Amino acid sequence: MSERSALLRRIRAWLALFLVCLVLSGLTAFPLVSELHWANALVDNEWLRRVGDGLERADSEYPFLLYGTDWLAFAAFAHLVIAVFFYGVHRDPVRNIWIVEAGMIACAGIIPLALICGPVRGIPFSWSLIDMSFGVFGVIPLLVLRRMIKRLEALQAEPGRTPEPVGAVA
Repeated sequence: MSERSALLRRIRAWLALFLVCLVLSGLTAFPLVSELHWANALVDNEWLRRVGDGLERADSEYPFLLYGTDWLAFAAFAHLVIAVFFYGVHRDPVRNIWIVEAGMIACAGIIPLALICGPVRGIPFSWSLIDMSFGVFGVIPLLVLRRMIKRLEALQAEPGRTPEPVGAVA
């Protein structure tokens, strides 16, 4: 196996890891009320109990308020849509490195968003740290991907090297 083929396989493995995490983080927003029931059964945490009680009360007395959690589910759907764009990285990593870089910018944007919106909504700082961790941990596979794609680009640019078609390796 050539160095290029091995690198493409590693790129696609890291890409798959990132996409699985992206999709899973998006899917968790859909069953919010039942997730909180489950979490409260597993963990004894005052903040989780408060959130669960608030959601139950809103659901029974003011169900229209849960429309806000529907928006959260729409954001979760955005995770799934974003994952589709990463197919371009799978097809041609060098040409579509911009998708990885845009993902890195989005991960960085999570931190100020959590730092600003958390206090505005009365979210405990420890929970804002959990929100920020999605950006911190999300950027790790993207940094690895970017480094490997840059290496692949350098391999393709070596003098006297005939570029292989990207689709040659599955």
